[in-house]
Amino acid sequence: MSTLPRSGLPPSDAGATPAITVSSIDLARLEAMLQSPALRNHPTAELLQRELDRAEVLPPDAMPPDVVRMHTIVECEDADGAPRHLTLVYPQEADVAKGHVSVLAPVGAALLGLSIGQCIDWPTPGGVLRLRVTSVQPSEG
Repeated sequence: MSTLPRSGLPPSDAGATPAITVSSIDLARLEAMLQSPALRNHPTAELLQRELDRAEVLPPDAMPPDVVRMHTIVECEDADGAPRHLTLVYPQEADVAKGHVSVLAPVGAALLGLSIGQCIDWPTPGGVLRLRVTSVQPSEG
């Protein structure tokens, strides 16, 4: 039986936690969001805060272009090579039909700060789904 790592996020890279990078602007906005009474007790809030605590924080102009940030469009592929296109957004902007995934969804929290080539695994009702980040681009909107 597989267990989640101490962070509560799905294991990635065979149990190793990949290094992540977050912009100082995203960090400030996300930490402010996590302090709001409406979201403070969200199941993923503590997990996201742990990820933010361990992230390397850079000024926005120093962020590598291949890192998943808020409002970036992320292309991933699963273990079968099937592509997935997601845009990482704040909770109020989430829309599954448009592929807009909340940073407070487990996959959103796990994607934040990853760069091209890094993988994440997370449990689903049918087993564990592995995604590898293949492309990161700015949002169209």
